[in-house]
Amino acid sequence: MKFETIAMEVRDGVARITLNRPAAANALDLQMAKELMTAALHCDETPTVRAVLLSGAGKFFCAGGDLAAFADAGDAMPRLLKELTIHLHAAISRFARMRAPVVAVVNGPAAGAGFSLACAADLAIAAESARFTMAYTRAGLTPDGSATYYLPRLLGTRRALELMLTNRTLAASEALAWGLVNRVVPDEELGRAADALASTLADGPTTAYGAVKRLVLTAHHLEAQMEIEARAIADAARTADGVEGVRAFREKRAPKFVGA
Repeated sequence: MKFETIAMEVRDGVARITLNRPAAANALDLQMAKELMTAALHCDETPTVRAVLLSGAGKFFCAGGDLAAFADAGDAMPRLLKELTIHLHAAISRFARMRAPVVAVVNGPAAGAGFSLACAADLAIAAESARFTMAYTRAGLTPDGSATYYLPRLLGTRRALELMLTNRTLAASEALAWGLVNRVVPDEELGRAADALASTLADGPTTAYGAVKRLVLTAHHLEAQMEIEARAIADAARTADGVEGVRAFREKRAPKFVGA
């Protein structure tokens, strides 16, 4: 399969999906959301895929949503965000519901939607240089990508709110201590560690893994929460603070929020 913004290869039962916009810090735009959904659907419908590794090209895992593209959309920004989250949330839903375990390989900073993707994976392994920050409210927006579903479950309400309201940055070691990732390794060992984990998972009981994933999710309402997220981020984009936050990012200046 050929993509423009991601790369994917399947080998020895492992699908390796790489967010591939390194010049843009792997920021998520509409095209990437669509391609990520297509890749997730392919993995879900391919029995030979027994584990998935999700990583980023270059120095970043994913810097979050492409705020420059959001700014370019002007008054159509809420519509763009609704369309983007349709595909992003479909991808996350497929990753959550597929039998194959999904491992986030956090090779560098994970911000905004990048942080959300790391939370949505079944397992996460991070390089020592990785950093995590929600970043949404810094641009006057609200979390999407299942963050408000997964973060409180991973951390508890108080810590989740702290990250979402203050945009505190966590080092990889803190993320490990908080339970956001399963393992932290030296940067130069990340690839080998991820491959070893994926190989172990690919050799395991895929059907049982799928059942375990379904059992963990059964008591909750992932898709309903993501629909709420999609509407909330689109609504935030209508506000003066949402417009100002994105515009300030584009103009490389500090935003001036008014609390709208």
